[in-house]
Amino acid sequence: MSTISFPGALPAPAQSARLRDALLAADFTADGLLDLLGAPAYAALARSETVPAVRATRGDSPLETLVRLFLLQHTVSRDRARAVLPLDEVLGDGWVVEDGDGVRATVDIRPYSGPENQDWFIVSDLGCAVGGAGGASGRGEAMVLGVGGASTTLAGITVRTPAATALDVGSGSGIQALHVAQHASRVTATDLNPRALVFTRLTLALSGAPDADLREGSLFEPVMAETYDLIVSNPPFVISPGARLTYRDGGMGGDDLCRSLVQQAGDRLNAGGFAQFLANWQHVEGEDWQERVRSWVPRGCDAWIVQREVQDVTQYAELWLRDSGDHRTAPEEYAARYDAWLDEFEARGTKAVGFGWITLRKSGSDRPSVVVEEWPHPVEQPLGEAVRTHFERQDYLRSRDDAALLADAFVLAAEVTQEQVGPPGAEDPEHVVLRQNRGMRRATRVDHVCAGFAGVCDGTLSAGRILDAIAQLLGEDPVLLRDRTPGAIRLLVAEGFLDPVPAPVAGT
Repeated sequence: MSTISFPGALPAPAQSARLRDALLAADFTADGLLDLLGAPAYAALARSETVPAVRATRGDSPLETLVRLFLLQHTVSRDRARAVLPLDEVLGDGWVVEDGDGVRATVDIRPYSGPENQDWFIVSDLGCAVGGAGGASGRGEAMVLGVGGASTTLAGITVRTPAATALDVGSGSGIQALHVAQHASRVTATDLNPRALVFTRLTLALSGAPDADLREGSLFEPVMAETYDLIVSNPPFVISPGARLTYRDGGMGGDDLCRSLVQQAGDRLNAGGFAQFLANWQHVEGEDWQERVRSWVPRGCDAWIVQREVQDVTQYAELWLRDSGDHRTAPEEYAARYDAWLDEFEARGTKAVGFGWITLRKSGSDRPSVVVEEWPHPVEQPLGEAVRTHFERQDYLRSRDDAALLADAFVLAAEVTQEQVGPPGAEDPEHVVLRQNRGMRRATRVDHVCAGFAGVCDGTLSAGRILDAIAQLLGEDPVLLRDRTPGAIRLLVAEGFLDPVPAPVAGT
């Protein structure tokens, strides 16, 4: 395991167990904060707005003291701090420092609920517990953010099957490493920023998780000789002119950092392993964005790429100028930086930027499945199981020709409903829609044959026998119906409306 030095400005983890016990004893947890602050102030704190939380913590309870100290960055008296903390130990390790007659925190400590309601703590730079809202302004390029929307999105889509080895590329404050440590025997975390590795170790220690193998370096450079069952990365994906902020700006031209990360991941995966990333990609004039991102997929890997959002270049520049606090600078300075962003996009022919998820699975297939789609609609997190079964369905479809497909039985997936669309009073609907109420929450239009087929799929009859029965009811030629329907069945399987029961069925 690597040796990480602890700069004087950051704590050491030696007494993290005692600090954790004290935090839990005071109910300094996500649920405890919600009870104390109330929903509006709790939500405001997640937006980096502290005034409601200040108003809600005017008392002297242990929990209020900890909120003021670690989330609001107020100085608290020594007596109040000693009443809730092992003060000598946390002073000695640098979690707090003396400030006149009181003490103040050196880091943000943010309570965070794990997937099984574990009480975890994410440690980050002061004032950066949730990021955004100009939190980066004036804080230096090596600052480390805490939990944000991107962090929780990646945590939600990650496949959580047991893994012998896992890698977190660009670990930041350590939230992905913390999640992965729950189902991986050995976790490695890399980051170009050595301060981020310190924060990762603090987050793991304070959350009671096993330590990780921490390695300093860019992307896969520290692990070029190793392979993993799972790779996760919330990289510095922002497409920007330059690399002012290590936590977000990739420092490569355009979307080259995300491209490099995806292309190199194939060589770092074990057979059957997953690599999952958040990414930005350019929409370039005269180029299909889907083909652009599809070209990133390494040989031997299946891929599922989902574009969740697209912003034109002005929206994109404004978003990240606000993130860095540049909107609070002098007007001429802001305008100059805005110009620099637009110059960068113009030089590259970039008209918009897409944001989304990329998942690779090392299948080794000579007929890889690469699905690239746009899905801006609401989904139900966590999606890790939906991601895993997506690739299982691709394996299934790849292994079945049409004859084998019709010999299999299927089951309608849970919580799929049918909608009939047409004018009021019409005898027959114009079309039928199948809709998922879980996972990706897809909706797909089907004809009457497919609607009837899906409705009777309970795993007892083969697809072929069901189609024969439908042909008899409709007075159609069963051979023609069998010929024209497999494509629609494949789509329903691929999108998760039907689950295959591939055991042979007699009499087909």
